[in-house]
This record gives sequence, structure tokens and C-alpha cells, in this order.
Amino acid sequence: MEHGTPTHTIDLFGLPIMFDLSTSLMIVITCLVVFFVLFFMTRKLAVRPTGKSQVLVEALVNFVKGMISSNMAWKQGGKFHFMAITLIAFIFVANIIGIPFTIILPDAEHTLWWKSPTADPTVTLTLAGLMIVLTHYYGVQARGLGNYVKSYFQPMWFMAPIKFIEEFTYNLTLGLRLYGNIYAGEILLLLLVSLITTGGVLGAVGGFIPLMVWQGFKLFISAIQAFIFVMLAMVYLSHKLSDDH
Repeated sequence: MEHGTPTHTIDLFGLPIMFDLSTSLMIVITCLVVFFVLFFMTRKLAVRPTGKSQVLVEALVNFVKGMISSNMAWKQGGKFHFMAITLIAFIFVANIIGIPFTIILPDAEHTLWWKSPTADPTVTLTLAGLMIVLTHYYGVQARGLGNYVKSYFQPMWFMAPIKFIEEFTYNLTLGLRLYGNIYAGEILLLLLVSLITTGGVLGAVGGFIPLMVWQGFKLFISAIQAFIFVMLAMVYLSHKLSDDH
């Protein structure tokens, strides 16, 4: 079954820019979910936590701290701690928010409204591009513009084109890896839901168990992909901050 997505186009100085409304909506919902979940889990902080919510948040904080420390000295990487926590929380929620159900309007185009925003390559490539830009910014800040540019011509000057090409491949691999895994999971979920809703009794019986199994597996994949994205971002940052880049 073909599914359409609602779009809106604006004219910016003669250049048409199209927005995917369902993706935009899901990004806002994901941000709200992350904010309110973490807000309510940390509103009653204590030196000796008695509730499970603070323990879980502290576990996440320590887990992300370990990811950073495994790639760079904490003196350098400590300033990226909260950024990494925000990033891994956002990506994880964005990955799993399309798991429970899908909202498809009963119109001619079967418009799809509820989905994982990371199943859209625009979102994942934008996240990846943002991280690559930040690696360059902090690299220049840490080493100076002259030394940073000079590193692209070391150890031999003819290595520069290869290193410039690597910057584009970093963005593609970081963004497309996340997109591919989440998009494939979304497609299979839609197929299983279609089987249950249109396949009669046999379709409902035969599709329900695979649907439950796949939802559990997709939850695991979503966590792994959030971890990989943030880990690679920290690896790229450590390379830019070090003198042997």
C-alpha cells in the first residue's frame, strides 16, 4: 500500500522550500517527550536517591560519560557531556516513537502522520551534518585555524583531497546508517499492520505475533543505533581535537 505524506511549500526569495508536515510534527513531539520525561524524572533530586527515576537518569549520565571518556580525556570531552546526553535521548525516542502504532488517514493518498522522524533521511543527514560542523568548530577552537587547516596536508600534501572527501563520507555514513535501519523497521511494521487490518482473521492471527516480535527487536535496534550515532560523533570530535588528525 502506497502512503503519502502531508507537505507544505513556502517561497523563499523565489526558491520553493518544501516541508514534510508529518516529520516536522514528530520532531516537535519527540522533543516534548524527551523534555517532559527527563523533567519529571529529575524534579526530586537527592544525594541518596530512593526512586528508580533518578537512578535511571544517573545511569544514563554515567553511561554517556563512559562513551566520551573512551574516546578522549575528560578534561577535553567533559564539555560535550550534556550535548551527548541530549543527542542520545532525542535519537532513541525518535527511533522508537513510531513503534507502538501508525496513524494513516483514510483518504485517497493514505496520508501517513505518525512515524519515527529518523525514518526520514532529511532528519538523519541534518543531524549528521550538524555534528560534522561542530567537530570542525571545536577543532579550530582547540588548535587554531592555521594548525587545523595544516593538518589536512599532513603527513603529505597530496593527502588533502582524500581527507576532504572523507568529510563528506562521514556525513553520509553517519546519517544514512541511522536512516536505513529505522526506515527498514518502519516499512516492515507498516506491512505487518496492513496484513493484520486487511488480511481477515488469518491475517490478524498470522501477523499479530510477528508484529509483537518485530516491535521488540526494533526497540533493541533503536537503542543500538542511538548508541552508534553518538559514539561515532564522539570519535569524530576526538579526532578533530587531537594533534595527530
